[in-house]
Amino acid sequence: MSLKHFIQITKPGIIFGNVLSVAGGFFLASKGHVDLAVFLAAMIGTSLVVASGCVFNNCIDRDIDYKMERTKNRVLVQGLISLKLALVYATVLGVAGVALLYKVANPLAALFAVIGFIIYVGFYSLYLKRKSVHGTLVGSLSGAMPPVIGYVAVTNTFDMAALTLLVMFSLWQMPHSYAIAIFRFKDYQAASIPVLPVERGIEVAKKHILYYILAFVGATLMLTISGYAGISYFAVAAAMGMYWLYMAWTGNKAADDTVWARKLFVFSIFTITALSVMMSVDFKVPGDLLMTYAQ
Repeated sequence: MSLKHFIQITKPGIIFGNVLSVAGGFFLASKGHVDLAVFLAAMIGTSLVVASGCVFNNCIDRDIDYKMERTKNRVLVQGLISLKLALVYATVLGVAGVALLYKVANPLAALFAVIGFIIYVGFYSLYLKRKSVHGTLVGSLSGAMPPVIGYVAVTNTFDMAALTLLVMFSLWQMPHSYAIAIFRFKDYQAASIPVLPVERGIEVAKKHILYYILAFVGATLMLTISGYAGISYFAVAAAMGMYWLYMAWTGNKAADDTVWARKLFVFSIFTITALSVMMSVDFKVPGDLLMTYAQ
């Protein structure tokens, strides 16, 4: 047992991705007026809650992780950390994260962190992941919470921009997750996890990927149309989204589904990273200005 093992069970890669989206939501709401204390609280607090959820997920999934090539060497599967210690560790991380958000940001940010945690650990990890083909859809809501937390940490209100972020990041999760399930098809099959490609076939999953990306593109553009982001963001969102859509469409003629799905997955990360960066820097059309014109 070492520090490395405690870091590994928090899934650092997932935390890093979520930190980027927290920053995107935070800077979109800040519009150039950054409160450093609130920013750090949003980033660190969300990271701690996400880490907590990931550790609990590792505890819950240890019986199926050993069946999958990708996860069979995880710390808890190998017995490098005891289950009891991992559960205590996860609890401390979660409580610390929620407390930090509550005290330094605001109760609304803490509430969304708790909601995301409950969806991921309670609904998804404990039940739906193993029982329903719709588990991915429910789980996507938890993955969409970080940018919302970043946004409401500043505004202390759930407005149209926060709703757009929630919808946008939820929609992004679906093709991203289905792509993983396609190129890790044998793993999910071995563990009897009822993801869409395994339950209903890869061709059906390809159609769903196409539809979700189309909806995602529409949702991303709403940030500019609703007056929360600028034209530069709009241009990047449109370009990245349309190319991702094109990549999804080429799946119909893919010679190798595994190679195609992996490329789609990688580009999904580039897409959401680019949008998180652009919404951080391009807030040229403030929502309150549009409200003024409307009155």
